[in-house]
Amino acid sequence: MSTTERKCTQRLLLSLVALLAFASGGASAQQRLNKLIELFENDEPAFGVLSFDYSLNNARSMASSGLDFVFIDMEHAPFDVERLRQFLLGMTNKRSILEKGSLQPDVVPLVRIPAAGGAEELVAQVKQVLDVGVYGVFFPSVHTREDALLAVRATRYPQYRDAPDYEPQGLRGRNPSNAAWYWGVRDYHARADVWPLDPQGELLAMMFIESPQGVENIDEIISVPGLGGIFIGPSDLSTSMGYTSPAAPEVEAAIQRVLAACLANDVPCAITTGAGSVQQRIEQGFSFVTVGADGGLNAPAANALRLGREAAGRDD
Repeated sequence: MSTTERKCTQRLLLSLVALLAFASGGASAQQRLNKLIELFENDEPAFGVLSFDYSLNNARSMASSGLDFVFIDMEHAPFDVERLRQFLLGMTNKRSILEKGSLQPDVVPLVRIPAAGGAEELVAQVKQVLDVGVYGVFFPSVHTREDALLAVRATRYPQYRDAPDYEPQGLRGRNPSNAAWYWGVRDYHARADVWPLDPQGELLAMMFIESPQGVENIDEIISVPGLGGIFIGPSDLSTSMGYTSPAAPEVEAAIQRVLAACLANDVPCAITTGAGSVQQRIEQGFSFVTVGADGGLNAPAANALRLGREAAGRDD
């Protein structure tokens, strides 16, 4: 047997052992499922794209793109949960699962909801996208601590009475059959809690800061238990501040104020980037960034991804 054949056999055996351990509920069953959280815990920047395309072809392209996450935008694209379900299934890469011996997706699917109505509509939207299996929710237009608190509560199941992290009390209704099947685990209810409030949680409740009010209240917003990260929306922020371009010095000052608060409180912070800005943003301390939008990993996004990983010292 050649060296190459021996290595291939060893990898296959390791994969089979891992899958058998997972199936029997062994140690591998507790491997982190949410790759984005794993990167946060290891202080490694994460790279993704913004997607409005729910097609199966795009899902397959995303799953093998080399990105860390895909940010599925249901705020500016139709709020269509059935299409979302199909998109998630299209992202399921069985070959990768077998080779890694792990159910952790190579590319984590996250969703931004519309959240255009009141509290009841927000809770309903969150419940629907989580029930099909996404690993986190982006909440647009978070202006106050109360907005962030409602978002976290909508993402959580009500906790058992003796739970040390009972608060903030969850509002999510319990019907996880599709999500449990998509994740491939038997203990979905236990894992489907917000990180970092629950250190073993696999869900992220992420807040968009895109208004002067949100910037002003950033210290109160990031103090909400269960908040998983902040995403700065430069375009909406600049418009709401009355500027025609995110490049305005006043807008950049607001961005840096939010980033500084996140860094001081060890809260992951994100922003949109491109090839011309990704290295600078990573060096400034942003934990995760988008490097493009839709169409798979096109040439500009691939270039931005390469530059970002070089700046972060990641060679994967």
